[in-house]
Amino acid sequence: MSSILTNTSAMVALQTMKSINAGLNATQSEISTGKSVATARDNAAVWSISKVMEADVKGFKGISDSLALGSSTLSVARQAAETVTDLLTEVKGKIVAAQEANADRGKIQTDISALRDQISSVVSAAQFNGLNLVDGSQSTVSVLASLDRSGSNVAVSSITVNAHDLSIGAYSAKGVLAGSDGASTNNDTAGFAIDSGGGTGLIVIDDSTDAFAAGDKVSLTIGGKTATYTVTAEDVASTTAADIVAVGLKQAVEGLGIEGLTIDYDSGSPGELAFTNSGTDDLTVSAQFSNAGAGGLGALSSIDADAVGAQAALGNIESMLQTAISAAADFGSTQGRIDIQGDFVSKLTDSLKAGIGTLVDADMEEASARLQALQVQQQPPTQALSIANQQPQSLLSLFR
Repeated sequence: MSSILTNTSAMVALQTMKSINAGLNATQSEISTGKSVATARDNAAVWSISKVMEADVKGFKGISDSLALGSSTLSVARQAAETVTDLLTEVKGKIVAAQEANADRGKIQTDISALRDQISSVVSAAQFNGLNLVDGSQSTVSVLASLDRSGSNVAVSSITVNAHDLSIGAYSAKGVLAGSDGASTNNDTAGFAIDSGGGTGLIVIDDSTDAFAAGDKVSLTIGGKTATYTVTAEDVASTTAADIVAVGLKQAVEGLGIEGLTIDYDSGSPGELAFTNSGTDDLTVSAQFSNAGAGGLGALSSIDADAVGAQAALGNIESMLQTAISAAADFGSTQGRIDIQGDFVSKLTDSLKAGIGTLVDADMEEASARLQALQVQQQPPTQALSIANQQPQSLLSLFR
């Protein structure tokens, strides 16, 4: 039955055209945006995943910047520590020269003072964006290193950077080593050699003239190894502070494991440590006092190239050299770790971007082929709709 009110053929052609046009619109949107999933309407699940990953990529960009800043800061600190090591090596050479009986110790001391001032300049200047890792102003610094996601929970992780104190602060001499073998004029350093096969030496901790303060340190360098005891507030409050420091040093030296060395402490002789070398190698013992505000290399202020202090200075400068070398090595190791993490974060960010692209990017070759196919498919329904719309006109001719 034919009807001029209901044109079934036109409706079929129209619905076909709508379907093809919808496909054309979607394909043209893919081509223009470059994405197969541009909005949540396109694919809610994939769109939400891609947005979470995009947020993570943005976070990793900030982490990459943090790692670059941390690496630069450590590079400055490492360079400063290496420079201080070189300068201390020069100081050591001056002290060795001062061991000669006919050395011009006055001029040597002048050179040592100049090198000491240069070390202070290097330490003061070793800052990056206001952060100095070698002047004692910091203990640890955290460098943002990673963004860790577990489901919907996100946490950050950091790399801890240990700062080192290579500063030369205000040194205040205390005669706490009075009575020790080879004590210097100020009784704040001491040094002596212990021959192998039974040689002996004596270190005496004496606070009867100059009392200890919390933070004061006494270091013993023996055979290239250093043991240190730091005075606490509880020690200062005790009436036997010298004995406590002496016992603490004894335990620290025994922990070094020096073969053939024995240390005797007699409570009847307050503060006295008697050293005996029953080993096969000669040993050199150097003692150094540092006050609480002296800084990591504060003992450099008490380095004395005179005949009395030269022997003690040799061992003490070795201890300071090890401090600077350890700082440079620590900075270098941590900087290497940060650089590795930075390289990993860069590659991880690229992988995340590639993953997002896989989820939402349009296949341009497929989209181009589909566009051409839909344009061809659009033509027949257009012609069919035109023919269907002409059918009622044919019916009207029956009534003429």
